This record gives sequence, C-alpha cells and structure tokens, in this order.
Amino acid sequence: MSQTLNSSSPSPGLEAPKRLVIASRESRLAMWQAEHVRDCLKKLYPGCDVQILGMTTRGDQILDLALSKVGGKGLFVKELETALEDGRADLAVHSLKDVPTVMPEGFELACVMAREDARDAFVSSDYASLDDLPKGAVVGTSSLRRESVLRARFPHLVIQPLRGNLDTRMSKLDRGEYQAIILAAVGLKRLGLEPRIRAYLPYDPYTPAAGQGALGIETLSQHPNIKQWLSPLNDLSTLYAVSAERMVSRQLGGSCEVPLAAHATWNKEHLQIQSFVAGTDGKAICLAKWSAKVCSIADAEALGLEVAKDLLAQGAAELIPKIAK
Repeated sequence: MSQTLNSSSPSPGLEAPKRLVIASRESRLAMWQAEHVRDCLKKLYPGCDVQILGMTTRGDQILDLALSKVGGKGLFVKELETALEDGRADLAVHSLKDVPTVMPEGFELACVMAREDARDAFVSSDYASLDDLPKGAVVGTSSLRRESVLRARFPHLVIQPLRGNLDTRMSKLDRGEYQAIILAAVGLKRLGLEPRIRAYLPYDPYTPAAGQGALGIETLSQHPNIKQWLSPLNDLSTLYAVSAERMVSRQLGGSCEVPLAAHATWNKEHLQIQSFVAGTDGKAICLAKWSAKVCSIADAEALGLEVAKDLLAQGAAELIPKIAK
C-alpha cells in the first residue's frame, strides 16, 4: 500500500492517465459509489476519460438464500475481478465490508477512501426504535453479526433474513413484510434516504462489520501505476482503522458465516478497536477492546492480531467451528 497518503495531488513526475475504466455492480448504491470515485479521479486528472463498466454479480442474482449459505461476500466481487483480469476494467470499486480479507493472488486493495458513517441504522414505517417493537415483530437483517446482538437483547422479536439491494430491502419493508429492518447507515445517506432512518444504533453493542462505511478500490498487482494514480484518494486514519479490523476478521475466518464485528478509530497516533465474536443465538459472546499507538499499517495489523488472540483466548474458536483452534 502506498504510503503517500492524505495528499491532494498526484505523485510528482507521474504522467497523468488518459483513460480509466471502473468496474462496479449495477445496483443504485454501487453505481453511486463508482460515480463518486469517477468524480474524484476527474478532479485529480481533468484530461482523463473515466468510464464506468456496470456489471451484475452472482451476489446480486441469488436473492432467495442467505449469503452465508451461498458463498459469502466474495460473490459480490468475483465478476468485477474477472473484468480487471481480462482488461475490460482498470479498477473496481467496492463497499469495503464486502471485500474478502484475503485477496486473490494477483489482486490488491490499492486504495481505501475516507470512511463515512459506519453505524447501523434502524428503519421502520411504524416504530421509532427497537425498544418500541412489540413481541413477535419481524426484523429483517442480512447480517449474522446483527442477528446475534438482536437475539441477545430482544429475544421476543422474530429475526428474519433480508436480501437484495438497498432499494429492494426498503420495498420489502414498505410492503409490510417486516416491521423493521437494520441497514448500514452510510448506504441510506448516500442515496438520499437518511430521512427514513428512525434511529442510529450505537457502536456498543451494535459494533459494525470490518470495513463498514469505507470504500475500497481493487486493482491488479501488476499495474503499480494505477495504484500511484489512486494514492491521493487514500485516507490515513481510515486505512489504519480498517487494516486492524480486517486483520481481526482474517485471523478469525471472517465471512458471512461468522457473527464477527470489528470497528476501530484512529486519532492522534492512537488506534482504538472493539471487536466481538458471538454465537448466532446471541447467548455467547467474546468481546475485546484494545488501544495502542499506531504509526504504520504494520502497527495497525499487529494490534488487530492481538485482538484476535484475545478473542481466541476467550473461546471464540468454540463459536466459529471452521477456524483453526
């Protein structure tokens, strides 16, 4: 990862790109994100022709099963990586929480942009908060992480899976299939749907997924010039935070099959991180909170490693049978 971070201009002496193609999912939110990156690149390189290649991924096509049962978050990036590999695109824009923590050989996370709101949001047509929901109310979520917290705190509610892009999920709520749904706040904000948010869920206990709220840009490792062109879009504080979060997730086999949360914030050289692993029924949880001085990506990853060790020492492996004990 380039260490020329938080700069507002390209690397000195680097010839500006003439054309760049961005691979993106075709959902409204994904296209907003790709257009945001396009606009940032156009501002950096006014003479560059920046285009967007919209694509449909398997994750967008399989809507009748939970992600944990059909292959996990990687379903949202595979087709975009193929476009990079065969030369149809130069970079792919992802919601960072959807990017597997172990990149395929030949690919790299070349840029992490400034994180926006990482909180989860409570959305309902009839109720102001989770506390207001009556017994038996149906709450929709796509996340085992959220499900574990909800089952622990609100055993009287019915938690049901919720798939589809953001607009599809909102439509299901509006049709009355759910009394409430839990979504990442940032997506609602990006699409102008912030007024639909009835309550923001606090980071404790509703700790977000690793990388939530941040955009990641993926490239081929064999094209270092593209990485250099992207370097002004890197954000140092976000990079350190998500490096720690993703290390926790990597060590604990983080995927859609694991109720795992990790959220970090970096301020004045100190990184604070909170993480948990829970049973899907919400009856067991391992929680870790750490803080350390962090001056490099290596420092951040080292902190994430210590958090993972802490969770394992508490018995997290018993809650995640698939990881090495």
